[in-house]
Amino acid sequence: MEFQSRRRRRSIIGQIWQFFFPSTNGASRIMLYSRLARLTLFALIIGIVIFVILFIWYGRDLPAPGKLINSSLAESTRIYDRKGVLLYSVYKDQNRAYVSLNDIPKNVQHATIAIEDRNFYTNSGFSVTGYVRSFIDLIVYRRIVSGGSTLTQQLVKNVLLQDTQQTFIRKLKELILAIQVDKRYSKDQILEMYLNDVPYGGANIGVESAAQAYFGKDVKDLDLAQSAFLAGLPQAPSVYSPFSGNKYYLARTQAVLNAMRDEGYISQKQDDSAYKEVQQMSFSDTDRSIKAPHWVMYIKQLLAQQFGEAAVDNGGLQVTTTLDYDIEKNAEATVKSEIGKLKGYHVANAAAMVMDPKTGQILAMVGNTDYFDTSIDGNYNDALANRQPGSSLKPIMYATAFEKGYTPATEVMDVKTDFPSGDPINPNYQPVNYDGKYHGPIQLRFALGNSMNIPAVKMLARVGIKDVMTNAFNMGIKNWEPTSSNIANVGLSLVLGGRETTLLDEMTAYSVFADNGVKHDPVAILKVTDSHGNTLFQNQDKSGMQVLPKEVTFLISHILLDNNAREAEFGPNSWLVVSGKTVSVKTGTTDDKKDNWTMGYTPSYVVGVWVGNNDNSAMNQAIASGVTGASPIWNKIMTYVLKGKPDEPPVKPDNVVAVTVDSLFGGLPYNNQPTRSEYFIKGTEPTATNPVYQSKDGKIYYVVRESDPVSTDGVNRWQQGIDTWITQNHSAADYQWYPPEDLLKQLNIAPTNPVTPTPTP
Repeated sequence: MEFQSRRRRRSIIGQIWQFFFPSTNGASRIMLYSRLARLTLFALIIGIVIFVILFIWYGRDLPAPGKLINSSLAESTRIYDRKGVLLYSVYKDQNRAYVSLNDIPKNVQHATIAIEDRNFYTNSGFSVTGYVRSFIDLIVYRRIVSGGSTLTQQLVKNVLLQDTQQTFIRKLKELILAIQVDKRYSKDQILEMYLNDVPYGGANIGVESAAQAYFGKDVKDLDLAQSAFLAGLPQAPSVYSPFSGNKYYLARTQAVLNAMRDEGYISQKQDDSAYKEVQQMSFSDTDRSIKAPHWVMYIKQLLAQQFGEAAVDNGGLQVTTTLDYDIEKNAEATVKSEIGKLKGYHVANAAAMVMDPKTGQILAMVGNTDYFDTSIDGNYNDALANRQPGSSLKPIMYATAFEKGYTPATEVMDVKTDFPSGDPINPNYQPVNYDGKYHGPIQLRFALGNSMNIPAVKMLARVGIKDVMTNAFNMGIKNWEPTSSNIANVGLSLVLGGRETTLLDEMTAYSVFADNGVKHDPVAILKVTDSHGNTLFQNQDKSGMQVLPKEVTFLISHILLDNNAREAEFGPNSWLVVSGKTVSVKTGTTDDKKDNWTMGYTPSYVVGVWVGNNDNSAMNQAIASGVTGASPIWNKIMTYVLKGKPDEPPVKPDNVVAVTVDSLFGGLPYNNQPTRSEYFIKGTEPTATNPVYQSKDGKIYYVVRESDPVSTDGVNRWQQGIDTWITQNHSAADYQWYPPEDLLKQLNIAPTNPVTPTPTP
């Protein structure tokens, strides 16, 4: 039966094929072309009939175009913190005023038409090319991704259609209404309604309220530059708003001015002059009712990316975020208060964040000292800006070293050393320590604790730039992707801040140390529902990804909480100590004092702070990590979040053991030399004394030797630096540093000649 059915279908198909495409054997080609034309006409008629049916079917329940005159506002989108505190309502206390077209400057009208719908006065309310693009989108992507709507279509979409999904049916409804609106109203009426109904960001509906909100003036008083700025906003208000923490509005406004010039509305001279004004443009700060403003703008951008601008502005979204407003309020007040104390230090801007390392959820985001202070670029979100990290990311390099078998007891010589720079003009790179001194033999625990630069550069040379960048990238430092060009552009300066990153990315990386090597991507939104309570998005708590061994992160955490390990540089009572709590913490300051960081954590909280200036000017040279700048802000925020919480030291993994080692050179204890206790990952603990120790005739000598793994000409500059340091800091009376020649010959080592010591620079 099934076979007969298939045979019957093939027979029918064959007959249809023969009807339209008969055999050309001996037949005239004219007959074939005639049949083809008939098929094309038949398909066209069928298409028109289907379109008319769809037009009538979906047009039967559409709202009347007359509703445009008295349209009701869409439901408001509300953004909450994790406890239900309302942070911002997009349409709360509507800022809206209707003005006639006669009171709207020609510059505003022309700018809007030029950038949104240059054929506005000649089209029939819809764009043929726009629908062609939509059709192609539907075929290629199975959804509509292109823009290209006319002003009439945008007006219909904003006022009459509640469905914001970019589907074929919605586009068809939009077309039906656009045609009806175009026939019922004049072009000037449509333009007037559009300029009074389009969202310009936040609570600002219509061009008059936007002019008041952004410039503090009536729309009739706007100049060309201000008009072009406003015309560029409706496409993506969250992105192009000057309060969104970026300056994307500059390129958008330039595009508007260029479009006006191309359409003949303005000259090239007017274009250039207006854009210069835009670059210096200042904005009003009328909306201070917003809570956690940098956070709200960040959330709005995330929502716009996921749901579209229309849904954010008109969709009635109810958004629960990860923010804890109590923590946020404290952080905002702390940042503002502490920066206020640094007026004499030429410091204007700061950013602070709090994160839960177990989930990646952001609990606080202070993007600047004062969001509403335009004199310091207060609306710019410095938590998302790329800055030089200074030494704040050294722990990632040391974590990489511990993965490779180095230990906190590994000894490195902290001496003045030349490193190849790759620069033919300045071939030698000579890093200096924060205190300008050279400390000789130092173990990695104390090198990291005191943030010494030369040992860090030496260890980077040993473990490899690529491996360190790979770990950093895997931990969340996006700008450290280990591409060949990135590696070539940083060199050994990487570990001292040679490649920029953001505070948000540093928070992600430090959460890896806090959570036993597990990385959680930052989470900002917990849940989104529509106005009817339907869930549109629900954050799924993920277990994260193991990117570092927990034994390695324990060693890093223990070094960073060890106040004794950092006492030489920071003293015993610095701002890095949180009274009564066990906290791991690291600072970072660039050599030019343009960026100052403090990053610290417990297993439950990560707190990070950046301090500097948005104009990239240097702070006062008196800014000192652990004393001024970021560290007091960090301490007060961390103290607040830990108040009333039990102390949480990091948990030692079973695979980590404590061993007594030699205090000077590491290794097992030697003779009566001082000792201390150190943690090791099993298998890396020392099994012998350090070979630096050599004895002859009952005397102990230090035979200190380091190879140079980055030499480009075979010269061991590391050893040269050690020999120079010995002769400058130890006279012949310090015989330990000058082994006898016969001992050195026995070891096949060239001797170091003692000289009178000179002061170390």
